[in-house]
Amino acid sequence: MPESEQPGAPSRAIAARVLDAVLHRGRSLKAELASALPALADPRDRALVEAICFAVLRQPLRFDAALTAWMPRPLSSRDGELRALLYVGLAQLDPLQLAAHAALDATVEAARLLGHSHQAGLVNALLRRAQRDGLPAAEHSHWPSWLRGLVRKDWPEHFDAILAQSAIPAPMWLRVNRAQIAREDYLVSLKQAGIEAVAPEDLPDALRLDTPLPVAALPGFADGEVSVQDASAQRVADALAPAPGARALDACAAPGGKSAHLLERDPSLRLTALDIDAGRLQRVRSTLQRTGVAIERVELQAADATDLDSWWDGVPFDAVLLDAPCSATGIVRRQPDVVLHRRESDIAALTALQARLLDALWRTLAPGGVLLYATCSILRQENDGQVRAFLDRTADARIDALDATHGRDCEVGRQRLPGEDGGDGFFYARLRRAQ
Repeated sequence: MPESEQPGAPSRAIAARVLDAVLHRGRSLKAELASALPALADPRDRALVEAICFAVLRQPLRFDAALTAWMPRPLSSRDGELRALLYVGLAQLDPLQLAAHAALDATVEAARLLGHSHQAGLVNALLRRAQRDGLPAAEHSHWPSWLRGLVRKDWPEHFDAILAQSAIPAPMWLRVNRAQIAREDYLVSLKQAGIEAVAPEDLPDALRLDTPLPVAALPGFADGEVSVQDASAQRVADALAPAPGARALDACAAPGGKSAHLLERDPSLRLTALDIDAGRLQRVRSTLQRTGVAIERVELQAADATDLDSWWDGVPFDAVLLDAPCSATGIVRRQPDVVLHRRESDIAALTALQARLLDALWRTLAPGGVLLYATCSILRQENDGQVRAFLDRTADARIDALDATHGRDCEVGRQRLPGEDGGDGFFYARLRRAQ
């Protein structure tokens, strides 16, 4: 086979372009993958690109240390794409443990595809050294020092476990659409398709797949029988628990998974789904349409939730879900670029926004109604610290206790840490407005 037809080289080239954008130009991994993957027709190639990108971004300093030790001269800032390609090659050898011959040949050919033919020999030599000598031990230190300090202060006994759990792949969690099919019946469909799954007792709609699959391989996915949603995110519906037929608000609704879950459980809900980004709101519409909920009962609005005059009709809500913008430090295993792009100043800006959202949305809540404040953060200042400050300034706010299935007790809420029961890091606080 001619070198230009070397199988797998386009996948490596695409992975290098994605990583160059994420590592060196501050782009979002999710956005880059969404743009790049459609160029690959074979789902196995798409899965490989994703696996390589995640492997690199979970421990980029490990690969950088190898290049620093082995290269006589460091790469310049203009060589970002080449550096990313070398990371691609190293990640295939360790931790992905792909066949060395295929990984080396395809990565060297990818160098040519990317216009680095004159450096193909360097790529080959470095990857052969990695094959022979192995890479340095794994590091979690790509978390910036200021963020490690916050996590260590908040969770001193769990600090090492948090970083370790955040550096390993997460299982694939499914949410079965109970409006269409019973979980037990969907388990049968999976078994018939040769897919093994576990049904946890304390999450009635959830199934866990230890080996992730493309959604196209899931029976009934296109018809809305099942969705992909982490276990901790699924607990939001249990924590909010709106009364049947309630008037409810999902204040930061995109991409729509939590709105869909609430409606799958109770199609009689009168739901308003709000998001500040009109483009992201279209994802909510698509999610609701795929899951088959009664979308005509849902009011979709693109607006700033803190600007009540721009969207609220003055009729109080019985239940409000505020899945607030946050540091996303609980989902690093799913979005490993989070810690690469986060800045210390972001935390103050996020906590200020969270406080504004709480204050504004509280005004929309009926007396006796409930507001669920949730984040995918593990930082106390965004979680129990935020809720305590809100209670101090809000005379008619009370805490509704949540049970232990929602995590460790923080007195004003519940906190789950990354990897606990296989789920993401998440915080929940259920607030009730006094009558």
